[in-house]
Amino acid sequence: MELQPGREAVVRVAVATLWSCPEAVRPVDGPALAARTDIAAWISGMDTDQQVGDCVLSQLLLGERVLVTEVRPDGWAHVVAVEQPAPRLHPRGYPGWLPTEQLAPGAGDPEADPLVVDATVTALRDAPGGAELLSGVILGTRLIPAGPAVDGWQPVHAPGHPAPLWLPAGDAVPVPTVPPSAEEVLSVAQRLVDVIYIWGGVSAYGIDCSGLVHLAWRRLGVLLPRDASDQATVTTPVPLGAERPGDLYFFARPGRRIHHIGIVTADPRPGDDRRMLHACYLRRRVLEERLPDERTATLVGVHRV
Repeated sequence: MELQPGREAVVRVAVATLWSCPEAVRPVDGPALAARTDIAAWISGMDTDQQVGDCVLSQLLLGERVLVTEVRPDGWAHVVAVEQPAPRLHPRGYPGWLPTEQLAPGAGDPEADPLVVDATVTALRDAPGGAELLSGVILGTRLIPAGPAVDGWQPVHAPGHPAPLWLPAGDAVPVPTVPPSAEEVLSVAQRLVDVIYIWGGVSAYGIDCSGLVHLAWRRLGVLLPRDASDQATVTTPVPLGAERPGDLYFFARPGRRIHHIGIVTADPRPGDDRRMLHACYLRRRVLEERLPDERTATLVGVHRV
């Protein structure tokens, strides 16, 4: 079955990168364009300027659903990532381009009771303890079980693989069905401290500020929009000074749209001492810190999920 415009498909690689257009890709992007992506190698090959290139829009995880809107003969498809809400850009989700070989036709199984990867990074194998067929599967990836665990190994269905693949049973857990606590959210986000800042990144190899928020809540069963300005529209404002750990700080310059987001990590203290965990564009990594003066100057609100 081939990809067809107007129909859904699913991501068949561990992490697929969503591009602004096929012509925007660079020579350094080869490992992210392959039929078997190597996101770690891609990021390690970039310099600091390439890490923030605007050719990257977002990233999609194994099994993530997309709506195909165009298929080009040169091996590219325009898609809408329906599991990454982006109401400013498209009513169905985040639009962009993917190599067609990173997609498999089909809409997944909406009736299945999925698991979610809890390991920071894992691999899917051809048998319990067998050869790796799909490495670099990251935190927050949803997988459909293919039966009960066997001797500590969990079989799962993976797009593009007719036979079940296997991962350590402890690497995937049931998707939560109740809202997460602040402690749970912070625990997930803190596991990504020191991950490299990548513009458009949504993985444990490289991530941006809104990607960190999207991925932390995604791991815990909550679907938030992809971009910070849209994340502000679906969360509830609370008075500045009433924030608590797990809330969200939003930042914007005068007269401009929200451009940055961080997760509150401590109650505010005397002297306006606020702390957050965020993917920092300036420091090029995920870190937890007291808000510097330049951040305080652009702090426009605090919201609660």
